Amino acid sequence: MRDAIHQHIAAALARLHADGLLPAPPEDDRIEVSRTRDPSHGDFTSNIAMQLARVARRKPRELAEQIVERLDEDPAIARVEIAGPGFINFHLAADAVRAVIPRILAAGDDYGRSDYGQGRRVQVEFVSANPTGPLHVGHGRGAAYGATVADLLAAVGFDVHREYYVNDAGRQMHILATSVWLRYLELAGEEITFPSNGYQGDYVWDIAATLHREHGDDYRQPAAAVFAGVPPDAPAGGDKEAHIDALIDRARALLGDVRYQYVFELGLNTILDNIRRDLEAFGVHYDTWYSERSLAERGLVNLAIERLREQGWVYERDGALWFRSSAFGDEKDRVVQRDNGQTTYFASDIAYHMDKLERGFERVVDVWGADHHGYVPRVRAALRALGEDDSRLDVLLVQFAVLYRGGEKVQMSTRSGEFVTLRALREEVGRDAARFFYVMRRHDQHLDFDLDLATSRSNDNPVYYVQYAHARICSVLRQAGEKGFPPGEADLSRLTESHETELIGKLDAWPELLLHAALNKEPHLVATYLRELAHLFHTYYNAHPFLVDDAGLRNARLDLCRATRQVLANGLGLLGVSAPEQM
Repeated sequence: MRDAIHQHIAAALARLHADGLLPAPPEDDRIEVSRTRDPSHGDFTSNIAMQLARVARRKPRELAEQIVERLDEDPAIARVEIAGPGFINFHLAADAVRAVIPRILAAGDDYGRSDYGQGRRVQVEFVSANPTGPLHVGHGRGAAYGATVADLLAAVGFDVHREYYVNDAGRQMHILATSVWLRYLELAGEEITFPSNGYQGDYVWDIAATLHREHGDDYRQPAAAVFAGVPPDAPAGGDKEAHIDALIDRARALLGDVRYQYVFELGLNTILDNIRRDLEAFGVHYDTWYSERSLAERGLVNLAIERLREQGWVYERDGALWFRSSAFGDEKDRVVQRDNGQTTYFASDIAYHMDKLERGFERVVDVWGADHHGYVPRVRAALRALGEDDSRLDVLLVQFAVLYRGGEKVQMSTRSGEFVTLRALREEVGRDAARFFYVMRRHDQHLDFDLDLATSRSNDNPVYYVQYAHARICSVLRQAGEKGFPPGEADLSRLTESHETELIGKLDAWPELLLHAALNKEPHLVATYLRELAHLFHTYYNAHPFLVDDAGLRNARLDLCRATRQVLANGLGLLGVSAPEQM
């Protein structure tokens, strides 16, 4: 109905312009129509008269009167009133409001969906955690948020491509490979002092055990040879970075290219397979797993640097190549190729984003952790330097999620191995609770994840509260069948109770809410809506009997229940949460 009111206002403004009372009608997107917060003010309101008063050279109320005079008659609109300084309030006819019930039942799973995006291609890249360890609860928030944003955009008509950028190149992967090999040497009987900067989780032992089990001592080297010439670690008064880098060089030299690459690939693939399984179990799916190494193999990193050089945005200093990102608002220039000839992670990121846009995506959405906020201006700078429109890139920074158990904060650290994995969280609270809790807050707000609340079966647990509303409706419908009440024609005009009109109005608002949440990439709006809808239903359930003897009223209330169940299921599905029929 909101769209119909929008069209009525646009037509009235066009008539005002034709009558010479308005210089030019505004663009459609400037005509605001919103739901009223107070039912006494009607169902919808518009402030268009106040927006146009100056250009029309009239007082807002006077202009509002002229707009109302030129509105088309619509049986769905009971009356139109002018309020306050010039708000135009629309009161819908009761039958028009209740008509949403059969619309919902006819549309089913598609209710709320639209073709707004008209198939425009959007890429959403999210999680993209380094494959150096299992996903932890911090990654889980990015996974839940990114997956839901992608599903929301798809629900309103965009052609969405979901992508995971695999950081399978660079120093951290070499630290992982060396960590695996050192643990393997320990299993082979060598006395190793493990580096403080190595990956120390149990998962590293597991990968090393696989290497030892399958290859015995084939990869064994004496500890003395491994540590020969290696500078001391930080605990011994040395530099932990220099220590681990030297160990990487020793591993490569002692193992040789083929055997070192085998250890490297074993670590990468084992962890990446676990990441895939964890995300699949979490209800998160991708169209592409994009390898960082493929950028160099296809020559895209060198191509990106060369394009920047051709445009005059790359210069040489101290043997390295620098991108003049400060010319585009970044705080300083950035190295794209080191003095040893190796390209930087940033150079790969430039090439990756260049390739994203060249693959034909109209918009690119990056979901990053909040600790990457300083990275945003340099990526935008690179796109502008390449001649691309950086407004096609949306970077959404997801704040940290902090676990609490028994009121105490749970500590996490990937390198030390002391962290709660996403798998452990899912096993403890369940996928539904984890997915719902992760998107209850705006992505740019810190999230305190209460494990005790997430596992409780109480109305204080938001996901339980919403799912219980769905299950409660299913129970009512089962009881109707058990009592032998046949489905029949519903007299929707009997739905006159305040609980019913409020619930119907909330159902009618779902398509607008869905579109707004998708375009603004705000899944928390869906979670909030579902909690409010569940509250309205629970309140209705407690106030009125549904299975009454009056068939017309009974069928009307059961249809309202079915419509509510459908919208609850639709919303939960978009959040990656199940809609149980029994609890």
